Amino acid sequence: MRLSTISLPAFSLGAVLAAACAGGTWSAAQAAPAVVASIKPVHSLVAAVMQGVGTPILLVEGAGSPHTYSLKPSQAKALAEAEVVFWVGEGLEHFLERPLESLAADAKSVPLMEARGMILLPNREGGTFEPEADEDEHAHAEGEGHDDHDHEQDHDHGDFDPHVWLDPDNATAMVAAIADTLAAVDPQNAERYRANADAETRRLAALTDELTATLAPVRARPFIVFHDAWHYFETRFGLTAAGSITVNPETPPGARRVAEIRDKVRELDATCVFAEPQFEPALVSVVIEGTGARAAVLDPLGADLPDGPDLYFTLLRRDARSLRDCLTPAG
Repeated sequence: MRLSTISLPAFSLGAVLAAACAGGTWSAAQAAPAVVASIKPVHSLVAAVMQGVGTPILLVEGAGSPHTYSLKPSQAKALAEAEVVFWVGEGLEHFLERPLESLAADAKSVPLMEARGMILLPNREGGTFEPEADEDEHAHAEGEGHDDHDHEQDHDHGDFDPHVWLDPDNATAMVAAIADTLAAVDPQNAERYRANADAETRRLAALTDELTATLAPVRARPFIVFHDAWHYFETRFGLTAAGSITVNPETPPGARRVAEIRDKVRELDATCVFAEPQFEPALVSVVIEGTGARAAVLDPLGADLPDGPDLYFTLLRRDARSLRDCLTPAG
């Protein structure tokens, strides 16, 4: 998986800090610390731990992707004012590395991928799991365009898959780290944070049991994803992923690449091909044409879901239903 380095917008750090000092900052009298969360699932877990105390600010909003995100001035201001920043880690939100060093230098940075008790799985490449660079090679061969970030393809993203939140057991470890961090930063509300974390842990355990039952009937049915984001989910629930097809949603594949993808779907005898919300439905239809596979959508981030403590649970339930429904034989 290749992540693109995104430059900050053209505004100065001084301007951001001046705006913060001029007004609109968190009040010193406000009970909650100033907390920022990177992506929607992380924000959901942080919001659950902070319930009754305050609300974290979300950076990657709506259908934004942490792979290609660029901060807005208002979000840079939020980072400049933050006391705590929760994120997955540089393997996912590469766009945050520089802002954390400059804008949020005084904040406590918490890369949750490093939380105690996390289960980390290696990145899958080769065989039926294609590396991101494969699409670039085809683009060169077919004369498809490239942007100015091509030179960054060799960036080292680590050995582990960063989509850690898609295992509820990892979410439990993240909740513990969130509560510990907030209790240390804001000891007056430590009891509330820990009580909220205990309640969230029980909800996550129940969610694991629920999704295990939902997915049990389709565990042996092979499927293909466009973006290999589901390693943790598959491992937790015993699913059978046959492979991934890396496609850049901003640069549709050429005719030769589409033909190769279709051949791959046939070769692997996949029951379903799962796209993500940013992919055009027409592309998926073309890919599965004549293969016998069905198409559906899996969303790792909750692009269209309302932010808040329930997002994580709604997201995983919806993805589990999408898998079950597509993988269940018709009739």
